[in-house]
Amino acid sequence: MARAGSRSPMAPGSPLTPRSPMAPRSPLAPRSPMTTRSPLAPRRTLPATVVDDTVDAAAVLLDKWHPEGSSSGRSLFLNSTTPDEADSFLRAAKDLHRAMLFYASGLTTKDHHGGGHGLIEAQELLDTAMRRLQLELKILLSSLPNVIKFQQDDDDDDNEIQSTDGLRETCGHLRAVAEAMLAVGYGTECVSVFKAHRRASVAAALQCLQVLSPSLQQATINKLTWDQIDPKMQSWLTGARKAFASVFVGERELCDRVFAGDNASVGDAVFSAVAKDQATSILALFEAAVAKAKRAPERLFRVLDVHDALTETIIPAIVAAFGDKSEVTARAVTLSVTKVADAARGMVASFEAAIEKEPAKATVPGGEVHPLTRYVMNYLVFLADYDKALAHIYAAEQFSDTSSSVGSGSGGTIGSSSTVGSGSGGTAGSSSTLGSGSGGTAGSSSLVLSASTTLRTLSLWSNPIGWLVSVLKLKLDAIAGNYREAALSYLFLANNTHYMAKKVGGGTKLEAVLGEEWAEAQTAKARGYMEVYVRRRAVRRPDVTLTQQLALARQRN
Repeated sequence: MARAGSRSPMAPGSPLTPRSPMAPRSPLAPRSPMTTRSPLAPRRTLPATVVDDTVDAAAVLLDKWHPEGSSSGRSLFLNSTTPDEADSFLRAAKDLHRAMLFYASGLTTKDHHGGGHGLIEAQELLDTAMRRLQLELKILLSSLPNVIKFQQDDDDDDNEIQSTDGLRETCGHLRAVAEAMLAVGYGTECVSVFKAHRRASVAAALQCLQVLSPSLQQATINKLTWDQIDPKMQSWLTGARKAFASVFVGERELCDRVFAGDNASVGDAVFSAVAKDQATSILALFEAAVAKAKRAPERLFRVLDVHDALTETIIPAIVAAFGDKSEVTARAVTLSVTKVADAARGMVASFEAAIEKEPAKATVPGGEVHPLTRYVMNYLVFLADYDKALAHIYAAEQFSDTSSSVGSGSGGTIGSSSTVGSGSGGTAGSSSTLGSGSGGTAGSSSLVLSASTTLRTLSLWSNPIGWLVSVLKLKLDAIAGNYREAALSYLFLANNTHYMAKKVGGGTKLEAVLGEEWAEAQTAKARGYMEVYVRRRAVRRPDVTLTQQLALARQRN
């Protein structure tokens, strides 16, 4: 025990005093009572040592995979012979970033790795690691196909399935690299490399699809005539369908896989930068083509092809890839609902006007089938293939422009309405003279001529093709009225009505549009007209068919 009044030998900062000869020696007590403890030299703390060792280990790995070294042509992820070496490299990059933060905190001593020297060294090594990861991005992206396809089809062969598995593995590597670069503040470099490669790949894919190339831009289309555009439209539409359904959708999934989780917003921005301009350029191409079509009825089919491509494939694919609130989606919907639909309605109106402008005095010798009838019916046979597109276009116009009272009207097909055409085969707008002569099979012209604009619009909305047929029948009635011989008028109507019935009947698409009853009614009407003609000519042949009677009538006239 120390003597009373002496300092404790463990008291901080106090000189050590000689212990009593009887007191046991403390292991901390100086061997000589005349010596004193000298101050301890500053030592590195344990964390600093660990950080220094981590930096040294990273330096060794970076020396092996230096971006400018002998390994620059190989990939950590694809060509490394050491298991898990890529994961070790990614961990080393994160460790270097943490080392920088540690050195910058000022908790280290001023030795070999401490303070500013350690920070500078860690920064240089991290920059080298990021340049290596940029190189890895380029190698991995170069191994991807131009068109990304993750989904397997039922008819895919084994090679395609293996390719899909390899694609998923590569995307996993890309995600690991992207996450490592974004985590340490090198997101700009990562995104720049990714965008440059994928923009070039998408452009190459679109050029292969013949839908977009440097020489095929909106400015170029504006200089072309319709005769130059028309032959190319089908290939453009085919390429556009594939572009939006495969190229852009695949690119969207690639971005979602690489930039996932907390980096999802980065993926959205990257995808927009890669695909938005390309997608809008394709839409602009069709905007220019539709504008060139103007209101020419013979170009209606191409415009309806654009409508079908938009509604069936392109718009759903755009929504899936870009989202329903994106600018690309809004532009595609505007193209479909406004520009294409307006052009189509204008062409139908022009076709209707062309029928109405046909001179009524242009009778055909011998009451034969009028060229107008052949042209219009052949036109409508092709137009029937687009009946769903027309219904969509006119339904949209109806809902946007008509009042509820008009919109609630009957949507029956032409031929079932008692005003436009009776179910018994009444012809819309047949003259009253011919109607009385045929025993009531033709209706009164005053019904159609006095029909309101609302009735015309409603009929056009409910069945545009049926309305055009009714317009044709009105014109044929007017032409029939200009024959000097009444019998020829009925022969003319019989020939033209019979021709129309043959074009519609037989299970054609036009029959599905107008109705089977319509074709049967027109055949009955043609027979009625023929009976009147035979009665006027006093030639009765009950054993001869309608077709044979018409042939005999043509021979006599």
